[in-house]
Amino acid sequence: MKKQDQAQTKSPSRLRRPAGRAAPGRAGRARRGSRAEATPYHHGALRDALLQAAERVLERDGLAGLTLRAVAREAGVSHAAPTHHFGDLTGLVSELAAIGFRQFNAAMAAASAVDAVPAERSMARAKAYVAYAQAHPGMYGLMFRTERLDYSRPSLCEASEASFAGLAGAVAAKRQEVIAKDALTLDQAAAIARAWSLIHGFTMLLLDGRLQDILDRLPSGTDASTLLDTMLKMTIPKL
Repeated sequence: MKKQDQAQTKSPSRLRRPAGRAAPGRAGRARRGSRAEATPYHHGALRDALLQAAERVLERDGLAGLTLRAVAREAGVSHAAPTHHFGDLTGLVSELAAIGFRQFNAAMAAASAVDAVPAERSMARAKAYVAYAQAHPGMYGLMFRTERLDYSRPSLCEASEASFAGLAGAVAAKRQEVIAKDALTLDQAAAIARAWSLIHGFTMLLLDGRLQDILDRLPSGTDASTLLDTMLKMTIPKL
């Protein structure tokens, strides 16, 4: 047999693939298809998933650990996904802070819904304020990091304005007067600032562990909640 005929005879055996092995092009397409199917997010769901992942990273690793790559890794998506949905880290943390304010506002609204006199509702709001911060310390801290946030974003602007309106409304109810949305008297501004300073200051001291020295000097069994309750009873009638 001539060499040319031998080459033609051997040619089919060289092209034969082992059983069960797909053609390279098909295997590549199959792998790519399986990765796409393993990602369960459509466009809107991916945005929500990224924000949920960002909150987990924030609470676990703090603001310093909250990066676009860390969020993408937490959500199990490509590194480009957060940039696509939020532009940059400022955009992401601003949208996350808006969620925090909405959660916070819902907690305040629920506390204000109790059937009680204004002073008791004020105490309930104050306790709900501290409880939210204790349950979500990372989110609470982010909400007041103004230098890291973009208040030109409508979602954040609307949520933060609603938070202030809730505080102003609580002070107005206690003072039994109307407080305008865009204009305050000096007395009204002082009352709002005093109420906010009181509870925000207490909350920050508590979260930073700075109240422990005071608590250690109190009778056994006295905790931060008891201290807050006593402080509010001393203060709220004067707000």
